[in-house]
Amino acid sequence: MEKFALLSVSDKTGIVPFAKALAEEIGFTLLSTGGTASLLRENGIPVLDVSEHTGFPEMMDGRVKTLHPKVHGGLLCLRDEETHLEAARDNGIKMIDLVVVNLYPFEETVARPTVSFGEAIEQIDIGGPSMLRSAAKNHRDVAVVCDPSDYEGVLCAIKGDSDWAELRKELALKVFQRTSAYDEAIASYLESQSQTEPDLNDISGFPEILSVESRKSMSLRYGENPHQQAALYGEFLDYFDQLQGKELSYNNILDISSAAYLIGEFERPTVAILKHTNPCGVASADDLDQAWDMAFDTDRQAPFGGIIVVNNTMDLSLAQKIGEIFCEVIIAPGFTDEALEAFGRKKNLRLLVSKSGFGAETLREYKTVPGGYLAQDRDQKRINPKLFEVVTERQPTDVEWRSMIFGWRVVRHVKSNAIVYAGDERTLGVGAGQMSRVDSSRIAVWKAGEANLSLDGASVASDAFFPFPDGLLAAADAGATAAIQPGGSVRDDDVVAAANDRDMAMVFTKSRHFKH
Repeated sequence: MEKFALLSVSDKTGIVPFAKALAEEIGFTLLSTGGTASLLRENGIPVLDVSEHTGFPEMMDGRVKTLHPKVHGGLLCLRDEETHLEAARDNGIKMIDLVVVNLYPFEETVARPTVSFGEAIEQIDIGGPSMLRSAAKNHRDVAVVCDPSDYEGVLCAIKGDSDWAELRKELALKVFQRTSAYDEAIASYLESQSQTEPDLNDISGFPEILSVESRKSMSLRYGENPHQQAALYGEFLDYFDQLQGKELSYNNILDISSAAYLIGEFERPTVAILKHTNPCGVASADDLDQAWDMAFDTDRQAPFGGIIVVNNTMDLSLAQKIGEIFCEVIIAPGFTDEALEAFGRKKNLRLLVSKSGFGAETLREYKTVPGGYLAQDRDQKRINPKLFEVVTERQPTDVEWRSMIFGWRVVRHVKSNAIVYAGDERTLGVGAGQMSRVDSSRIAVWKAGEANLSLDGASVASDAFFPFPDGLLAAADAGATAAIQPGGSVRDDDVVAAANDRDMAMVFTKSRHFKH
């Protein structure tokens, strides 16, 4: 009995050798359409046009070509159901045993900034998903391939080298995953282009339906702890190239994400050291060597087993300094050959190159809650000091302004309640994640003392307002002469009065930075 395979692909990767093997080694009669048929003929592979098979011409610029009973009947017919077979015989429908289809590149099309709405609509595939779904539904009798990476496995299975029935089931699952993601991309695009009146009660711009679907990119050894299973989904690895070291862990990935967002705050040569997603030392300077010395001096204990990120190419001098301590991951936009050679002696050390184009400000955050998800814009609003308000009698000095702005850039990356004592483009003490803001301040002061760093003349940054004067007075007692905070407490007047009594300069930013 003649065996038919229908091939109609947008992505032509690997289709020629695959089709050649189907026709010459296995004996399929190939059905095809448009560009796929032309490509196969150019390579000397015999092919029958679908329009010739159905007896119905392609029309409407190719919009109608595979939507025909002789195609879908050949896919959906149950081979062991006599009434199906009788209907096929009566209507001249021949069985199609293999479908190879991948879809119009809708996602790639709408990703182009200049794409028009009309161009996007033309890239909505109709016949492709229809054939894929028909074949996948009847995977007991029909094999369906939507991904070129499966060609080799299909050939092996047809030849009897693996479980053909089990593979057909896996391929069918893959089809429904692909068509689901494809439909979601179309729905999301159309929603973004909607001209309907907005819901005045919902100004968030978030979609009415949130579909979370992402391909697994790697399995992880375990999650936060060894008894928790874990995996990574999506395109995280597209933003980084790992040059050496062990596979990334769940905790590494969380830390790397935090490090990438933090370092994006700075343009001057900057070093940041993080532990458990919290910065424990950050500094900017004329070069990375100076920045490292100041960042590391903030806390010489916490960096053990931590993450180090820089925003300039790392050279041998800095590599040698970092090499004196144990750390898990180092991230940079580049490494000199000498630096790579120095790090190469530490085989387990993970070195990552951060790729250009990483736009943290464009991302949203999603967290699971019982029964659903929370979604929000990431806290990446650009800092604009012109919007800040000096609320004290004394104006900040130039150095105090620089230290306040630096501290404000860092504090929003510290878990709440967050306090950062900063000098001129460097951290001096960091207090994170305490239930009381005063306790966070005490920890930051204690850490500065442990590092033998003076807080005289420092600026204190708080991620949320000081609810009482006590937090500000504690900072003044530690040596701080300036404070930057959102403001907004019912006791703001008392806090401002306390600052004036201590001759402190204080700035209200009018925006807070809780980080849970």
